[in-house]
Amino acid sequence: MGRNAAAGHSCAIVSKCPICGCGSVTAMIRVAAGIIEQDGRVLICQRPAGRIFAGKWEFPGGKMRQSETPRQALERELREELGASPKIGELVQMVWHRYAEMSKPVQISFLRAALEGMPRNLAFERIVWAARPDLPRYDFLTADRQVISRLVRGEI
Repeated sequence: MGRNAAAGHSCAIVSKCPICGCGSVTAMIRVAAGIIEQDGRVLICQRPAGRIFAGKWEFPGGKMRQSETPRQALERELREELGASPKIGELVQMVWHRYAEMSKPVQISFLRAALEGMPRNLAFERIVWAARPDLPRYDFLTADRQVISRLVRGEI
């Protein structure tokens, strides 16, 4: 077992889905999300109309390809969604969640990231640099809310 002090938990190799107990973690949708902070503000993105969870807010990132690590996936996604060169930092939290609207549970790896240059909105309804205390005012995806709480409390 490894210890991740930033996330405050012990990690182990998972042989079963922690949500439904099925025997395969490959049945999960694996996602990498970036916590990008600049000048005391956090970059958040609103999901576009016509897609699942339209209008909800989230951190930039997306689904991992089977062969990708969370860092590789996040780097690719930030280039695609924001048109900027990212520097990917440490893992700050991992979240498992099951949405009623989806057939598979989601595993999200939240990593610190920084962008070289200004982000361009290439994939979202809107992108916003929000102050930490203002984050709870946005209608975030359920799986992101624990991270939002930790950001507001200054734990991340």
